[in-house]
Amino acid sequence: MEKPKKKLLDLVREECRFRHLSYHTEKAYADWIRRYVQFHGMRHPEEMGETEIRDFLSNLAVNGKVAQNTQNQAYNAILFLYKKVLRKEIGPVYGARRSRKPQRIPVVLTPDETTRVIDELEGVYRLMATVQYGSGLRLIETLRLRVQDIDFHRYQITVRGGKGDKDRMTMLPKAIAEALQNHLSRLKRQHDRDLADGAGAVHIPEQLSRKYPNAAKDWRWQYVFPSKSLSVDPRTGIRQRHHLNDINVNRVYGMAAKRAGITKRFSSHVFRHSFATHLLEQGVDVRIIQELLGHKNLETTKIYLHVMRKPEADITSPLDTLLPNIAP
Repeated sequence: MEKPKKKLLDLVREECRFRHLSYHTEKAYADWIRRYVQFHGMRHPEEMGETEIRDFLSNLAVNGKVAQNTQNQAYNAILFLYKKVLRKEIGPVYGARRSRKPQRIPVVLTPDETTRVIDELEGVYRLMATVQYGSGLRLIETLRLRVQDIDFHRYQITVRGGKGDKDRMTMLPKAIAEALQNHLSRLKRQHDRDLADGAGAVHIPEQLSRKYPNAAKDWRWQYVFPSKSLSVDPRTGIRQRHHLNDINVNRVYGMAAKRAGITKRFSSHVFRHSFATHLLEQGVDVRIIQELLGHKNLETTKIYLHVMRKPEADITSPLDTLLPNIAP
């Protein structure tokens, strides 16, 4: 008796896990592939090719009005389907309408505003914000930090599998080292209790879990900012302690910014923008900042040159010069 053929999305998920893609990427790819198939009347991708991909991407840009990064993610998902799952070569997709990437100036806080926001946070969220701002991390990089990624002797943090699946080193601020060590001491006691209760596991890459079956319960692999409660891993079905939820963290940050009276558009990424801009204002070379941020292209880092305060540009408005006493 022949085994039933696996469903397309199940094959996609298997390939994602084989290649150690994150769960977020797996969900996103599966969703885009589902939408691609539905857009073409549930035709199997084997029956389609460049023309259908072009039409789908154009529809996202014209009717969906999606951002350029969103359209790129959809395209990457479809390429992954054809090249990695179906093992089918796809040629260049000509003629697709492309979403425009707007030129945005990053939102940056002043040092005073940064202090005010952090002062409105408490407990683990305050510590997270100081790590993120003090080290220039993305929020997801902060959440995925493991105990072994922090070097208190060299005052360094290792970011593993960052954007583009690249590792990099960045600074650990000395000002928060003691608070972070105390935080980890409390987590170690919590981890010991989890182990005593038959839990204590954490998600680790599948390849590593096969090579080192006990690594999931090793203290070194535990998250620095774990969730308060245990949950079931949707991939393995194992009950373990995941890291904090990024949506909840962003909500807490946003409320703190509101209480601090920040009128600028605020998200967790503002801490990273502020880190880079404040270093530039201190005179740190832009190439060093590029390495700390993990930017592939120096031009990406140079965007902060447009928002930093330049002493030579401290000029006066002509209104202030000609009409200093005028009242609005």
